[in-house]
Amino acid sequence: MSTLFYLSRAQLDRIKPYFPLSHGIPRVDDLRILSGIIYVIKHGLQWKDAPREYGPHKTLYNRFIRWSRLGVFNKIFMELVEKQGDTEWLMIDATHLKAHRTAASLLKKGLFSRCIGRTKGGLNSKLHAVCNGEGKPILLLLSPGQTSDYKGAAQLLSAFPKAKELLADRGYDADWFRNALLERGITPCIPSRKTGKVAVAYDKDLYKQRHKIENMFGRIKDWRRIAMRYDRCAHTFFSAICIAAVVIFYLN
Repeated sequence: MSTLFYLSRAQLDRIKPYFPLSHGIPRVDDLRILSGIIYVIKHGLQWKDAPREYGPHKTLYNRFIRWSRLGVFNKIFMELVEKQGDTEWLMIDATHLKAHRTAASLLKKGLFSRCIGRTKGGLNSKLHAVCNGEGKPILLLLSPGQTSDYKGAAQLLSAFPKAKELLADRGYDADWFRNALLERGITPCIPSRKTGKVAVAYDKDLYKQRHKIENMFGRIKDWRRIAMRYDRCAHTFFSAICIAAVVIFYLN
């Protein structure tokens, strides 16, 4: 059974302070249940197909849903990011995550946004991310697939930590974004669009580091329930993304 576990006791101890308090009957073993949740998300399984060694699949599913609604996984991600401290430079980018038919069914009848939209590639969600200089995600935002990079950047801007420079591709070439960064004391390292009338100078050597955020997206999308979205609710899908980010970048 131990060969299936993704979390060690040491890793569990790092995130355990952010777990909700147990009331009444003690919870089923956190290590086993969380490891089972990780296994399902990483391998793209239906919950009923989780290995029996992790216990009843309903227990795994119920824990994941309940803690997602409480924002537990989001909090774990934010707390571990906070402990990373300051960064010299930032990177921002976005990627599409395709929505399976089970996630997109009854799309128009829901009361709340599912963060699913239609693009040329079909129905999908869009993950906007800001990374530090090491390529670790420090800010994440989920939006409908048709949301522009501009809008994602605008929503994340107020949460940007202090940094000297920010790296972004041509999709973020906008005067308002450059000015907003400069107002925060951040120098934009963004090449101008090829259709732009005036070429904007930027640090080409530093810009070569932008591959790190592309690598980050690639590693997160290796988790099959993230590369293909099966969750109808936006908060449960975002929780899965936070779990992947924590395991890949902050518990290694």
